[in-house]
Amino acid sequence: MIVEAAPAKLNLALHVRTLRADGYHELETLFAFVEHGDVVTVEPAEADSFSMTGAFAAALAGEGDNLVTRAAASFAQRFRGGAHAITLDKRLPVASGIGGGSADAAAALRALGRLHGVPNEAMFDIAEALGSDVPACLLGKSAIGRGRGERLEPVPGRPGTPVLLVNPGVAVSTAEVFRRWDGVDRGPMALDPLAGRNDLEAPARQIAPVIGDVLELLAAQPDVTLARMSGSGATCFALFDSEGACEAAARSMRPGWWVQPTRLI
Repeated sequence: MIVEAAPAKLNLALHVRTLRADGYHELETLFAFVEHGDVVTVEPAEADSFSMTGAFAAALAGEGDNLVTRAAASFAQRFRGGAHAITLDKRLPVASGIGGGSADAAAALRALGRLHGVPNEAMFDIAEALGSDVPACLLGKSAIGRGRGERLEPVPGRPGTPVLLVNPGVAVSTAEVFRRWDGVDRGPMALDPLAGRNDLEAPARQIAPVIGDVLELLAAQPDVTLARMSGSGATCFALFDSEGACEAAARSMRPGWWVQPTRLI
């Protein structure tokens, strides 16, 4: 049995540069990962199976075809390895901008690779075919992403930095957020996330104005160094100077919101 963590993904900055001829958007983003996330378990079996547990499993109930099962099918087509029983412990909100499905698919690939002696480097083309964020999640460490996010340049991270994740309990459609992007190129991304932005925040706030409430509350907390929305939303995050400040901020969030203190890895 292989147990593989699927850490939540953050976009510390996300710049949308242009709409490409192929229909995708040209992006520049600074990926980072945190300790908290889903967990994928893989073990050999007589027949393929997939099951879910965890706080957010019900949100995916009935989805027999998902990124995890697609990842497993792609691995089997390329590398064989027989049948597997896969269990996803779903701890992250669904459709929330922190790469839950992408992280799960990447974790499934890493677990299958560990089980059958396939290195991660041999699976990046599979990851890219599964989705724009899956290669970054397969890499699993701080990196600049370009193109659709799949062209990766590892960069020094800020491991150990306290982070508070907050989701107001709304799911936001990534396609709809991109559709509402105003098309304005606001310039290239710097390596320092404090000098960056998330160009998808404005359209996401049009769809779910409560995102603005989350960001305002996070930015008002003591010892915050950065408060921003991740991905296409609706999860927002704040980086803190100390774990004590992060824990105190978690206690000040609104009842009913999903709130998770964690740290960058």
